[in-house]
Amino acid sequence: MSRPQVPTLSRRLALAGGVTAAVATALAACGGPGATGGAGNDTAGKEPAELKIGVAMPTKSSERWIKDGNNIKQQLEELGYNVDLQFAEDDIPTQANQIDNMITQGVNLLIIAPIDGTALSGQLDSAGEAGIPVISYDRLIRDNENVSYYTSFDNYDVGTQMGTSLLIGMGILNADGEDAGVSPDETYNIELFGGSPDDNNAPFFFNGAMDVIQPYLGSGVITVKSGQTDFDTVATMRWDAATAQSRMDNLITSTYSDGSRVDGVLSPLDSMSIGILGALKGAGYGTDAQPYPTVTGQDAEIAGIKSIMAGEQYSTIFKDTRELADAAVQMAVAVLSGEEPEVNDTETYDNGVKVVPSYLLKSEIITKDNVHSSLVDTGYITEDELK
Repeated sequence: MSRPQVPTLSRRLALAGGVTAAVATALAACGGPGATGGAGNDTAGKEPAELKIGVAMPTKSSERWIKDGNNIKQQLEELGYNVDLQFAEDDIPTQANQIDNMITQGVNLLIIAPIDGTALSGQLDSAGEAGIPVISYDRLIRDNENVSYYTSFDNYDVGTQMGTSLLIGMGILNADGEDAGVSPDETYNIELFGGSPDDNNAPFFFNGAMDVIQPYLGSGVITVKSGQTDFDTVATMRWDAATAQSRMDNLITSTYSDGSRVDGVLSPLDSMSIGILGALKGAGYGTDAQPYPTVTGQDAEIAGIKSIMAGEQYSTIFKDTRELADAAVQMAVAVLSGEEPEVNDTETYDNGVKVVPSYLLKSEIITKDNVHSSLVDTGYITEDELK
C-alpha cells in the first residue's frame, strides 16, 4: 500500500489563499524512534478504506475539543479511513466504555485525549493485547506501556508564555518580555490558579508559569497575598469554571477585604478566566475606578477572545488545534503504513512506565493587539464569531 498523502494545514491554507501556518513540513516523513505497529494488527498492506480508527475526545463542553475531534475525523475520512469519533462529556466511565467498544469493534488504531490520564490502563492493556497502536492526544496517558506516541504542544513553554503575558499585562515586563525595572517598593498582588490535577499537562503549565514569576516573588515585586502557591492547592478539578469562580470569590472575601487590590490572576484556561472575571466583577472590579486585574487564559476560545476584545481578560495562549490534528493524522498514517512517524522529543514525557516518543508544537501569546493577525487572518476564527 502506498502511503496516503496527508493534506497538511500549510497546504490547505496555501490553496485557500490564507497565511501559511507553522506546521512542521517534515512531520509526514519517517525517522522517529520506537514505532509500535502492533504484531497482531498488520495494517501495512491494506488500503485506508479497509482500516478503522477510533478517536476518543473528553467532552463537547469545550469548543476546542469539538474542533479537535472534527478536524481529525475530517482529515482521516478525506484520506479514505473509517473513523469512529466519540465524546465522553468528562465522564471517565463513559470514555472507558467508548474505548472498550472501539477495541471490540476491531479498530486498527486509537487516538485518545483522556479525561483522566491515569484511568485507562485496562483499556490500554486490551489495546496492547490486540496489537492496536495508541496515540495519546494532547494529554498524556500515564502508567501504561501501551502508549505508542504522544502529540501535543510544548506544555512547559505554554506555561512560560502564560507567566510572561501576566507580567507584561501588569507592566513588570515590557512588550518584548524584558524586565521593565519595576521597583521592589511597588508590590503587586496576584493569585494563582492551576488546571485539573488529573491532567498531565496541568503541572507543566503551572511550573512553566512559576519559573517566570518566581524571580519577582523572590524580589518582592510580586506577592501572592493568599499565600496559596503550590499546585495541589490551586489546582482546579476538570478545569471547571464554576469552581474557579467560587474560589476567586473566597479569595476576595478572605484575603482582600482590607481594601487591597488584586493586580493579576494566573488562569490556565479561558473558561476559567470567565468565571474568575465574574467573581471580580461581583466584587466591584471592571470600572474606571477599579479596573480588572491582568487575567491570563489558554485555548483562544471565542468567549475568551471576546472578553479580550472587550478589555476584560488580558491574554490567552493560542494552540492551533488544526496543527495538532494534522500531527495526529500524520502519526496515524505513518503507523498504519508500517512506518515510524517523526518525533522531536524523546526525553520529556515519561508517563511513569516509559518515555513516550513525542511530537510537540509551538503556541503563541494572544492579546488584543494580535487577535486579527493571528486568529482571524489565518482563518482560525471569523469576524462574525467576534460579534
